[in-house]
Amino acid sequence: MRFRRSLQIAIDNFGNVFKLLLYRLVTTVIFGSIVYVILSLALSSITGSAEWDKFLSVLYGFFKALFTGETDVLHTFQEDFHVAVTDLVLLISTKSASIIWCVVGVCLIYLLSRFVNGLALFAIAGVVHDRMDSFSRTSFSQAYFRNLTSAALYQVIYVPLCFVYDALMVLACWFFFFYAPSFLPSWGFLTVLLAITLTLTALVCLEALKMTCISAWIPATFEGMGVGKALGQSFRSGKGFASRYVSFLVVIYFIIGGNILAGFATVGSALLLTVPFSYLWLLCVQFVGYYREHGKKYFASMEKIVGDEDTIE
Repeated sequence: MRFRRSLQIAIDNFGNVFKLLLYRLVTTVIFGSIVYVILSLALSSITGSAEWDKFLSVLYGFFKALFTGETDVLHTFQEDFHVAVTDLVLLISTKSASIIWCVVGVCLIYLLSRFVNGLALFAIAGVVHDRMDSFSRTSFSQAYFRNLTSAALYQVIYVPLCFVYDALMVLACWFFFFYAPSFLPSWGFLTVLLAITLTLTALVCLEALKMTCISAWIPATFEGMGVGKALGQSFRSGKGFASRYVSFLVVIYFIIGGNILAGFATVGSALLLTVPFSYLWLLCVQFVGYYREHGKKYFASMEKIVGDEDTIE
């Protein structure tokens, strides 16, 4: 039910996909240009080295072998990758000062970009809330500036928390991909394929867990609760945790599959629509879950009001 209702509401708000796309394109160009300048100035001596070329060559050979089935390359990948990374780390250690400042600069720009892009997502959440609550059409700009204070406070809390959680996710995925195969039988390509499967499964499960824990945060904020109090309520909300988790798990798998299919079928062009639509859909899942668990009725369409138990038409 949540899957169908959230998808229905996301499609009803599809016009916001183009606004989110335009916003993201502008911010990507701005922050991408700044990061490019930082990396060009700080890493030119590394990216032009033989160690870097070897590292890229090993990665290219691995992904090429995945598609061509060259088992010899896959068998030796872990050893080759370890050697390439070791050589690259030795080179980086000789230029530690510039690398540290580069990493700090890129991380700050990344966090700032997450903050700025998050303001747009919060505005889209405001549009979705108004649509579900009163079936009104709120403009993106109106929702953006009306909720700017709450959005800024939300992002100040969310961005650092998300950054730490994402770092832990990367470490978990690193373990599943590079170290978990050592505990598995040596089946050549099948072992590598199993490692990729475990990594993707861990990534999706951890992302679904994060979305489940904070699923009530944004909706509660739009229901008049303070940002900090809404976060606390979201973490304490144990009611329906399993169903929320399964909903996010299914939706995330559909999002991954849909984006991959759309990317291959259209040579990547459809991703301009499917990626921002994915963010919109996840927001709708949060609102549908919150309204359902708190017994609040909401508009699914002009003729249909969905409640906690009944659908009024």
